[in-house]
Amino acid sequence: MTTNEPRPEVLQYTAFSSDPDGGNPAGVVLDASALDDADMLAIAAELGYSESAFLTPKGERAYGIRYFSPKAEVPFCGHATIASAIALAERIGPGKLEFSTRAGTVPVEVGEEGGTLRATLTSVEPAVQDIAGDDLDEALAALDWPAADLDPALPPRIAFAGARHLVVAAATRARLADLAYDFARLEALMHRLDLTTVQLVWRESATVFHVRDPFPVGGVVEDPATGAAAAAFGAYARELGLVPEDAVLTLHQGEDLGRPGELTVTLRAGEQRIRVGGAGARITRSG
Repeated sequence: MTTNEPRPEVLQYTAFSSDPDGGNPAGVVLDASALDDADMLAIAAELGYSESAFLTPKGERAYGIRYFSPKAEVPFCGHATIASAIALAERIGPGKLEFSTRAGTVPVEVGEEGGTLRATLTSVEPAVQDIAGDDLDEALAALDWPAADLDPALPPRIAFAGARHLVVAAATRARLADLAYDFARLEALMHRLDLTTVQLVWRESATVFHVRDPFPVGGVVEDPATGAAAAAFGAYARELGLVPEDAVLTLHQGEDLGRPGELTVTLRAGEQRIRVGGAGARITRSG
């Protein structure tokens, strides 16, 4: 962007909550055509949210989209996708959208329920893989979580649905609530394993989970609501046979940060891609 060009409007929306004080806030630029990488990174850093989304119109209800944390670009971000879809729906109406991301094409559908807009994204093809024992040991050491505090019914795995996440399950809600990790140590491991977040999980019931997502590689201690990790977790739960092939999972996130949000993860038999949905709202003040 040259010094003579006006800076495009930077919107602020929260995702996975209809309350601006809940969910996960994101910056949204609906036309970033005039911005270069440095401009986008600077805007993301200025906002300080875990990610901001930068859109470029590609056709009717089709957009290129890029995501920047305060420190770097990330290949895919679920909550900023939901936030962008809600922002667009308020301007061009609900319906189907298509986002071209670095991870692949992500369709999104926006509908209205009781006066609240809700958006649902469909992930790229997911994958789940084992994590080496030494790498898991390092992750647990960085988290300061003893192996005895893990839930053996939900073994650690690396899951992908647009970005890579390490899934680690706590045996109790108290273990999940007690999060004080070594930022630099976890960040170094995550860079080495190409992880976007660590998806920490506690299972409340057959289809209800509480989750937290440390995000040191993005320069953020914790992500308040993580759509990409929710999609990856859906693939993980299905791959390990933890839920039926047809299932709707509810993930609660952000409660420990005072920004409660709710993510809906939908699995369909015979369909590999994962759906992740939630509400959104515009933030009309900073902070």
